Parts: sequence; C-alpha cells; structure tokens
Amino acid sequence: MAERGRGWARAVRGLLLDVSGVLYDSGADGGVPIAGSAEAVRRIKASGLKLQLCTNETQATREDFVRKLRAMGFDVSVAQVTAPAPAACRLLRERGLRPHLLVHDGLVPEFAEIDKTNPNCVVLGDAAENFTYANLNEAFRLLIGMEKPVLISLGKGRYYKETDGLKLDVGAYMKALEYACDVQAEVVGKPAKRFFESALAELGVPAEQAIMIGDDIVSDVGGAQQCGMRALQVRTGKYRPSDENHPVVKPDAYVNNLAEAVDIILQQL
Repeated sequence: MAERGRGWARAVRGLLLDVSGVLYDSGADGGVPIAGSAEAVRRIKASGLKLQLCTNETQATREDFVRKLRAMGFDVSVAQVTAPAPAACRLLRERGLRPHLLVHDGLVPEFAEIDKTNPNCVVLGDAAENFTYANLNEAFRLLIGMEKPVLISLGKGRYYKETDGLKLDVGAYMKALEYACDVQAEVVGKPAKRFFESALAELGVPAEQAIMIGDDIVSDVGGAQQCGMRALQVRTGKYRPSDENHPVVKPDAYVNNLAEAVDIILQQL
C-alpha cells in the first residue's frame, strides 16, 4: 500500500499521468496495458477530476499515439496529451531554428511544417534503431561545425521498460553529443520545468491542486515536485527498488500501480 499517510491525496482537482510504465509497458508489438490502468483512467474521468497525459513519448505523432492507447482501452484524446515534439516545434519557430532531426521515423510528421533546410541546430528524440553510429556521427559533425552549437533533446531519460526488458533512452545519446561537442543540451520534455508548466496550463489546474503519477523517480517525480506539485511513484514500469533510496528525490508516496493511487485519491474527494 501507499506509504507516508494519505494527506497527499487531499484537495486534488487534476492528475498528470506519465504513460509508458504507468498506463502500459511498450514493446515491439505495440505494448500491453498494465492491469487495472484503463479502468483507473475511466474512474478518473467519471469522478470529474481533470486529466492530462504528460509523456516524453517521441516514437510517434500524438495522433498515432492516442490511436494506440484507444486500441488498448484508454479513453483519451489528442488534446489530453502533452508531448515534447509540439513543444519543440513552438521553440523552433520562436527562435528561427532549422533542425537536423535525429528522431524516430514515426515522429517525423510532427515536424512537417518546420523548415529543415540548411540546419542550424540538432533535435534529438528517442530514435531507437535510428541511433546508428553513422546517424550520431552526422549529428556530431553538424554540431561541431557550428559557431554556437544548439542541441535540443526531447527528454533526457536514461532508460525505459519494454515488454522484453529495459532499453536505453534518449538521455544516453544526448550525453554522448554533449560530451563530444562540449555543448549543453536544451531539454524540452520532462523533467524541464517549462514542460511541466505547459502540462499544468493544459490541465487547467494550479500546481498545488495537481498530482503527477509516474514511474521515473527523476523525470516524473523530481520534475513535478520542482514545479510545486505533489508526485507519486508507481511500482510498475521502470521502477526499481533502489529508487526508494534515491539521495535527492523523495516521492510524496509510493503506490503499487495507478489503480491503487486512484483508489486513494477518490476516497478523499
């Protein structure tokens, strides 16, 4: 059961949910829902609580992502998804940046309206099999050749869980390019404060009345708490027992899964 009492569950108007590791475990076959998670989403919506998915998903457009979630039984819409690619597109337009994309093939359509000629920055996402030496070296050469290199990363996760085990995430490749090019990446997805603030704005609830629920102790829990939110870590997805001894980040509570968290929150309404 959840620890540290249940005071964290009071005065809640909205929930931000991580997706991979909270709603489902991803995999080559599309992934599998975590037991009880689809029903938990239905209960949240029926309760009148506001709901927003706050994800670092960068292997598909939001439309394709929502289509997959709906096929798994999750009643969600594109408007309920805060994801890094649209935020990156806003940033690129604001600053007149033309990206070289090192991203998953499924994400490329999100950048269809963005000028990509004569790139003056590199945008890095969870490119999976596209993280070849040749592709990384091409991104390196572009960055090292710039007077003021700009590297934008759609997240900085170390790893995530698929049905066949843990997989390296974009953060590992981001660090490689940072080191090689002596550049500091600008992170658009979690745990960036601006990203959580966008999710809260879309949720329409102030930070002190929102709870973030995720499986990543640093990106989900730590990032949300830095924005003034309460944050729970589920013991599903990439959760590891060693997370409970993290030297810096202490969740407001641990819960075994999303269904348990929703049970406790709804009891407090």
